[in-house]
Formats: sequence, C-alpha cells, structure tokens
Amino acid sequence: MYRTMMKAKLHRARVTESNLNYVGSITIDEDLMDAVDLLENEKVQIVNNNNGERFETYVIKGPRGEGGICLNGAAARKVQPGDVVIILSYAMMENAEALAHQPKVAILDENNRIVEMLGTEPASTVR
Repeated sequence: MYRTMMKAKLHRARVTESNLNYVGSITIDEDLMDAVDLLENEKVQIVNNNNGERFETYVIKGPRGEGGICLNGAAARKVQPGDVVIILSYAMMENAEALAHQPKVAILDENNRIVEMLGTEPASTVR
C-alpha cells in the first residue's frame, strides 16, 4: 500500500509579489527550496492564512538569499503581497517508508528567513 505523506513545508511564508501576467506557478527563493528539498517544477499546495484559499501549482527557482515568494499567473488572484501562506509538498511512499518518514519543515520569519528547521509537525507551530 502507498500513502501520500507531507514531504516539505514552508510555514508562514510571506508573499513578496504577485504577477498576474506570468505563465503560472510560484517562484520561491532557491535557498528555501534547498532547505526543505523542493525541486523546480515540483507540485506544491499553497494555503493562504489570510483568506483561506487552498490551491496547487508548481515551483520555479527564485534568486537565492532574497526571500522571494511570488505567485504567478492565475494564482496571483488568490494572494496579495504581505499575505501569510503555507507551502506544502507531498510524496507517495510505501507503508514501511511512511512509518519512518520525517518531513522537512521550515518555520519562517516575516522576512522569509528560516528561524527553525523541524523534522516533524509539532502540535503548535505559531510562535
């Protein structure tokens, strides 16, 4: 049996830009991508804490060290710069692997800098 497990999470990322006139996707600072093992073109789910929107798109690499989180194309209609979002990816794995799996969770500050890395989803991640 395969299970779909949370693989990566960027928690409380701030949207720095939205670009309606782009083809589509989410641009993420490559340092943040590396921290939680996200690949370019990987499918992600976006959860907007400000308005409750939940949607899926794919990742594009953004410049390193800038903390950029930009929603592009139609997804730009679902966010505003300054919105707090959660960016999630999932992986399918066999039951034995799923039982031992630990996701990579990055808790971000208001400038999209990593303040803490976790190997599990704690009961409370709002600090």
